[in-house]
Amino acid sequence: QVQLEESGGGLAQPGGSLRLSCIVSRNINDYIMGWYRQAPGNQRELVARRTSSGITNYGDSVKGRFSIYRDNVKNTVDLQMNSLSPKDTAVYYCDTAPKPVFTWGQGTQVTVSA
Repeated sequence: QVQLEESGGGLAQPGGSLRLSCIVSRNINDYIMGWYRQAPGNQRELVARRTSSGITNYGDSVKGRFSIYRDNVKNTVDLQMNSLSPKDTAVYYCDTAPKPVFTWGQGTQVTVSA
């Protein structure tokens, strides 16, 4: 069973930045990897994804503010989040994209509040 471990969340002020990291317990070279988020009362949504060749896609709500990176040697996927707003408050998860196939990790909580 593939393990996903997300970290880097926390409390940020509006306009601030956070960088999330995800470690995957298997080689990710053959997968499109993405970051998802789920806010209370909402469905989980895909916010960013990146292919091994470097092609990226972002949800409209995060475009221009978030950047996704990956390291196929370390099997990690990072999400740099800038210009955070309270609307970004959610639990963030990584998995394959656009369809998640691994078992969800515990996620990392991001709270944006003054």
